[in-house]
Amino acid sequence: QVHVVESGGGAVQPGESLRLSCTASGRIFSGYHMAWYRQAPGKEREMVARITSAFRTDYADSVRGRFIIRRDNAKRTMYLQMNNLKPEDTAIYYCRVHFQETYWGQGTQVTVSS
Repeated sequence: QVHVVESGGGAVQPGESLRLSCTASGRIFSGYHMAWYRQAPGKEREMVARITSAFRTDYADSVRGRFIIRRDNAKRTMYLQMNNLKPEDTAIYYCRVHFQETYWGQGTQVTVSS
């Protein structure tokens, strides 16, 4: 069993920054991929950024240049540095871990509003 826990969400004003963290625990070893997804009210869940076990990264067009994804394998933790936040970034952010199966965290709320 693999457990995934996100943290770091909150309420900020446009232009501010937040950093999200996602930690995986349990029976997980090397070779797992990680990603951030988000779901805004009334919208489908969408991929925000992902990082493979080989540290290859990919971003949604809407966040490229503003968000940075990275991971620390020793801590089994992934981070999402979110800069220049916009109201349209408001959503619940979910961590996804793929290791033989796909595991999701419970999500963390990010609200961007003036």
